[in-house]
Amino acid sequence: MTPARPFLILAAGGSLLLLMGAFGFQHYGGLAPCKMCLWQRWPHAMAIILGLGALLLGNARLYKPLCYAGALVAMTTAAIGIYHTGVERNWWEGPTSCTSGGVGGVSAQDLLEQILAAPLIRCDEVAWEMLSLSMASWNALLSLILAGLWIMAARRG
Repeated sequence: MTPARPFLILAAGGSLLLLMGAFGFQHYGGLAPCKMCLWQRWPHAMAIILGLGALLLGNARLYKPLCYAGALVAMTTAAIGIYHTGVERNWWEGPTSCTSGGVGGVSAQDLLEQILAAPLIRCDEVAWEMLSLSMASWNALLSLILAGLWIMAARRG
């Protein structure tokens, strides 16, 4: 086993575990994902594919670019997680399609139309947290660690 392989397995496997956890919370825990939660899943899926590619191809020329691409997608989902955390904590506004706002100056008819058109799951509410961190926060933190593992895999490969 090359010195880089364990880092690669941990990085891609970490994305697999986070994605499995997200689906577990959704399907077994009854916590439907909001729009931004779904955005955070796609980079993890890509990281798994990149990890499998790096493991299966074994091509030295492609190994490092695949690992750096894995780091990039891990940092992408971390950035989305940080953005989502800010929306949940009311540090900044999120997309209008999944957050709420004030109703001042809105007619009753317009308000009713907004309510009927609004998504069922809001991005600006924390659905679950552990140690005062939401799922989006945990995703951000763990994804930054995964990005570090991807970089270590690239440097040792």
